[in-house]
Amino acid sequence: MPLRLRRKKKAKFQEIAGRVEGEPTSAGGGSVSASPAPAHKLVFHAQLAHGSATGRVEGFSSIQELYAKIAGAFEISPSEILYCTLNTPRVDMERLLGGQLGLQDFMFAHVKGIKKEVNVYKSEDSLGLTITDNGVGYAFIKRIKDGGVIDSVKTICVGDHIESINGENIVGWRHYDVAKKLKELKKEELFTMTLIEPKKAFEIEPRSRAGKSSEGKIGCGRGTLRLRSKGPATLEEVPSETKAKAIEKIDDVLELYMGIRDIDLATTMFEAGKDKVNPDEFAVALDETLGDFAFPDEFVFDVWGVIGDAKRRGL
Repeated sequence: MPLRLRRKKKAKFQEIAGRVEGEPTSAGGGSVSASPAPAHKLVFHAQLAHGSATGRVEGFSSIQELYAKIAGAFEISPSEILYCTLNTPRVDMERLLGGQLGLQDFMFAHVKGIKKEVNVYKSEDSLGLTITDNGVGYAFIKRIKDGGVIDSVKTICVGDHIESINGENIVGWRHYDVAKKLKELKKEELFTMTLIEPKKAFEIEPRSRAGKSSEGKIGCGRGTLRLRSKGPATLEEVPSETKAKAIEKIDDVLELYMGIRDIDLATTMFEAGKDKVNPDEFAVALDETLGDFAFPDEFVFDVWGVIGDAKRRGL
């Protein structure tokens, strides 16, 4: 039985599957519903990555509201926050705050630092960088490939926010739109990027958590708060080892076919397929949940294979 997938939208897939990859922060991706929004009060703690006192953060239900609450705790504008890392003040792209926040995670907000303008000669079709975004309008550099075009420009660093390309302001763009813009730049020509690096301090060890307090204490809970750009946050259980490995494999399939990694998108796909009985039902579920992507049939079969293996092992 043929899969009932969209054919007319496949051009969109081709646009974002280039070698200039973009990686979403899970903050912008949709997800199937989990448990209802938590009724009890959740309290988190945060610091500014370059150094500050500890602030309490509570009463948010989306990634935008979280950034606003962090900004309020430190009396800065939300627009000053580039992104957050979890449990480390360093610019560690493996610990970015995305669409999930563990109940015991400590947040470090990286704010705007020095602005710089760099000229890049595009000697190759691929620039050798991976782009992601914070879910609220700031795209930044997540990885730089050794020996690539961008690697040769030593003033460009991982964690730099891309504010404009050739004078065009791209604040508010998603990571894949920025990646497409860079990919479309002509080879053998010079282009200019305006970058903002995160504010830096001396190298320091991760700061300790907030002092002991019974008010709002989470305790030893192992849940995860899933944040969305639209809709309320939901409190979810920590996934089983089998489920977690399956989601990681789906993320690998995403990178293979589309040149992106997005753990929240992979989670959404797993949830969409875990109760389906065949690939056709799974394809329809993907259409309903992620209709803008127009995944190719081979991709759907590979993801369905991962989900099937996980179901056989028991979730």
